[in-house]
Amino acid sequence: MPEAGTSVNLGDSVNLELKLNEKADSVVYFADGVKLKKAADEKAVAIPTLDLQLGIKAITAKIYRGQSEPEEISTNIVVKSTLVPQKFGYVVQQVFKHDTSSYTQGLEFYNGYLYESDGLAGESSLRKTDPASGRVLQISKVRDELFAEGITIVGNKILMLSYQNNVSLEYDLNSLKLLRELTNQYQREGWGLCNDGKVIYSTDGSNTIYILNKETYMQENSIEVYDQNGSVGELNELEFIDGRIFANIYNSNRIVIIDPANGQVTGEVDLSDLYADAIRPMKDFDGFVLNGIAWDNKGKRLFVTGKKWDKLFQIKLNPLK
Repeated sequence: MPEAGTSVNLGDSVNLELKLNEKADSVVYFADGVKLKKAADEKAVAIPTLDLQLGIKAITAKIYRGQSEPEEISTNIVVKSTLVPQKFGYVVQQVFKHDTSSYTQGLEFYNGYLYESDGLAGESSLRKTDPASGRVLQISKVRDELFAEGITIVGNKILMLSYQNNVSLEYDLNSLKLLRELTNQYQREGWGLCNDGKVIYSTDGSNTIYILNKETYMQENSIEVYDQNGSVGELNELEFIDGRIFANIYNSNRIVIIDPANGQVTGEVDLSDLYADAIRPMKDFDGFVLNGIAWDNKGKRLFVTGKKWDKLFQIKLNPLK
């Protein structure tokens, strides 16, 4: 016990119980391979979930008898969130020009400039822009076969995802010269990227955020994202701000704020009134949605824009009561 698929709220204890035909010397319990607790026998044990990540967790019991190899029994639980996210309002502090040729996929602020990847097959590029004027200062065309997606700056390089090509691109930060193309470790779509200086976070349009090594770009872990209503999918463009992951939800005006330790949505902001659909350029195309979050860590400025928008907004978030 519990039966596979049993839901448990994050922070609650779950009782693990075995019924064995032969007495055990000891039992050691694991969640996704991480040791939880050791018991002297098969009696039920209470396992706290506060330190677990959200989502499906494989629970394994290793049963030891004498010098024999341990017997293993497994089940799984689904750890869910009951936290109601803090809602944030916003104030528009400044409005800047934004190049309407850019189908914005990734947005980064670094050393006074904005770096932006724009998508669509045959139109994709990586660009460096002046945020004050919106002027494109440098541009590197992506080959026509690729559909550019999210970017993140790692050291003196820029990593870019492609949409359905199973390829990532590495650029020199200063020249925007393509350094190499890499075949991805796993076959999945590429959506958003960010990093916290230690690891890279990547999305594929699901409710999973993949954790990559910032040197090798190889996957090391993952987290599943949940709010109080269940899993939160279509996670798109990402930004890491003050210990939290900010994520655009594709085809919506919603940004969620995620705890990278466990995948819990701790906050959210609704930007529906930021730039009303009716007055956006090219409003007849549904794809020109809110997408693009950039953070000026030194100046504490938050920028947001959308696909082929003519405006870039600097906003300040305020918690609502």
